[in-house]
Amino acid sequence: MSGSRGRRAPGSVPADLRLLLPALAAWSVGASMLGSGIATLLVTAGASLLLAVLLLWRRPLTPDREGRADPGCRAATALVLAAVALVLTSTAGHTAAREAGPIRALARQHASVDLVGVVIRDPVVVGGRRLDGAMLRLSLRVESVTARGSQARVATPVLVIGGPEWEQVRWHERVRVKGILLEAQPGDDVVAVLRPRGAPRPVARPGLVARAAERLRAGLRDAASALPPDARGLVPALVIGDTSRTPPDLTEAMLATGMTHLSAVSGSNVAIVLALALGAARLAGVSRRWRPGVAALVLAGFVVLARPEPSVLRAAAMGAVGLVGLSRSRRAVGIPVLSAAVIALLVVDPWLSRSYGFALSTLATLGLLLFTRTWAEAIGRCLPRRIRSWGPALAIPVAAQATCAPVVVLLQGSVSLVGVVANLLAAPLVAPATIAGVAAAGLAPVWPTGARLVCWVAALPALGIARVARTCATVPGGTLPWPDGAVGAVLLTLLTVAVLLTGRWWLHLARFHPVLAAAVGILTLATSAPTAAVTWPPSGWRFVACDVGQGDALVLATTRGHAVLVDAGPDPSAVNACLRRLDVQVLDSVVLSHLHADHVDGLPGALAGREVRELLVSPVHEPAYQWAQVQGWARARGIPVRDVQAGDRLGWPGVSADVWWPARRISGGSVPNNASLVLAVRSGPVDLLLLGDVERETAHALLLQLRRDPRMAAVAAGFDVVKVAHHGSGNLDEGLLEEVRAPLGVISVGKDNDYGHPAPKALEVLRRNGYAVLRTDQRGDIAIVAIDDDLGVTWRRH
Repeated sequence: MSGSRGRRAPGSVPADLRLLLPALAAWSVGASMLGSGIATLLVTAGASLLLAVLLLWRRPLTPDREGRADPGCRAATALVLAAVALVLTSTAGHTAAREAGPIRALARQHASVDLVGVVIRDPVVVGGRRLDGAMLRLSLRVESVTARGSQARVATPVLVIGGPEWEQVRWHERVRVKGILLEAQPGDDVVAVLRPRGAPRPVARPGLVARAAERLRAGLRDAASALPPDARGLVPALVIGDTSRTPPDLTEAMLATGMTHLSAVSGSNVAIVLALALGAARLAGVSRRWRPGVAALVLAGFVVLARPEPSVLRAAAMGAVGLVGLSRSRRAVGIPVLSAAVIALLVVDPWLSRSYGFALSTLATLGLLLFTRTWAEAIGRCLPRRIRSWGPALAIPVAAQATCAPVVVLLQGSVSLVGVVANLLAAPLVAPATIAGVAAAGLAPVWPTGARLVCWVAALPALGIARVARTCATVPGGTLPWPDGAVGAVLLTLLTVAVLLTGRWWLHLARFHPVLAAAVGILTLATSAPTAAVTWPPSGWRFVACDVGQGDALVLATTRGHAVLVDAGPDPSAVNACLRRLDVQVLDSVVLSHLHADHVDGLPGALAGREVRELLVSPVHEPAYQWAQVQGWARARGIPVRDVQAGDRLGWPGVSADVWWPARRISGGSVPNNASLVLAVRSGPVDLLLLGDVERETAHALLLQLRRDPRMAAVAAGFDVVKVAHHGSGNLDEGLLEEVRAPLGVISVGKDNDYGHPAPKALEVLRRNGYAVLRTDQRGDIAIVAIDDDLGVTWRRH
């Protein structure tokens, strides 16, 4: 009997959390001190290490009751300080290595340079879509810089923002480029930003590993090219994190349902591949001692396939940790291994501490290790006997969602109420799609036909994942509005912790006091359920700025079920959804202010299922390929197209508009932007100025017209709303906004866009001139409402 006293039931070993606090402390301190000077980092690291040594060597002043020193608290504190010192020392070393050489000094001087460097991050189109004149982002590890008559050897990461000529560069290709260096933001993972002049010139091909990885990736993309659009985008995304072909509306649906982690190289993908490798090794009769070696080889191959970039290495580490944590024989060491992996990754790449991907991957793994087993057992006890083994499959996405939710709030500003359900439905489909995709990538170089066949096997579960995302994204009330930023994240963290701590009490209450529990549940649902679905559109709405991402889609009400649409945004599904929410069946006119993709690519969505009576466009038909596309869409539906220009007057029931611009072609700046239609609109009692995407040159020309034309000046003095030009760009004319001085400025802009819109300068000018500013990225759809002669504003997050 005495031998069994104190024994725990099998599998009930508690989690070992001793390394978790040092890892979290090192992570938070490292993130807060990124961008600090090398001296500051080293002094802080030295002080932390010195305190740790003193704690371990010096006897405490207050011994315990038995006169002995209790080493537990001292050892834990010393471990925290040592971890902080290690990460800060590594950060100082990395910073010193990156900043060695003249790059930062040249960037401060905006110097013209000639660089030779290696591409370390693939080109990505800014905003995720091809816009006319769109810029691409990629990273170079600069090896040589020539400026002002001198040359220096360096090893410095630089962000390149270039044009379409950069699309063809390959990962780990060495290139030569000339351009202007600009300063990067403090704490960025690059030292400077390069604005290139001209196309890059290849210097050396990528190495053998890089060429092999590119061949496998290209083979997978080719094999998937014949699949339906959703599968064509998802299969490469699941396997190699290539989201370039994913339809934009599917990307939005996955974001709304908390499924974006599936379309990136994440720890779950790595865990699936490793589990497959270990299972295959076991079936093949490989002994237990050799299976870790097999897993290591497979992991190395997967990293090469997905590219050994920081995000992939992070996913590989977290996937391996997750697999260790789920192993019955090694479950107790899961959290110590995770904590050690966090510290090691931060030592290797300190800039991961500010990466959302790193945070989500780490928190998801932590949730898996902390909660999956106990929650799986609890869920299993509630299930029928035949499906009791489903407990872990149901518990994993719930645990991941609970721990990741505070970070997801920072990304999307809302709480997904359908995220757990969506991930539960998609979870069984991820493994077969990923495994078949990896197999297709391996077959592609040697048997392309077989790779295409295997891709069709991957397509079936991938299409299922897409269907889950699209269906769950349209569930009414599927997302709950939540405060943005750090405040929202802290609030959700506190709520999550409260639920975890009181969960057992709530279950007890529901079991033994069902009436009281039902009353509390109904009251909570009544107070938190979104009412926008039944109160939108607001009665008396005259104007709505639709939240369509980084673009414009403005709706003017005419008669019941009819409206005028000014611009159609970048995404057909987004503008279609906004018009459906407003119950618009007929568009009396669609006005395209200019022909950039963020204003016209959504046109098919506006045309879908609606009568459209005419299409009005700017007389400057540039870019030409976009004009041809618009003409084709209109011709297919038999919609007449006509140009309008300054001096024209437009009218619809209850709405009139004077066209103030374009009066002439302006060659400065962006020609299509400066040819935007500028409309002075009167919609019932509401007066609006819609500025399209005009830039400084056109805005100043409008200001001069206002000063010359008393009639225009009188109209300008009475505007209630200004749709701010070009999504709040800083390329504006302050005099025009000062002359108009409307009470409200509406900015149609995409959340976390890559252009930095709205610019701090634009916001400052609006504030200084008395505008109240509402933004679609923060408010969603923004409506101006008129009841008799009273005007109001409201909005709807969706």
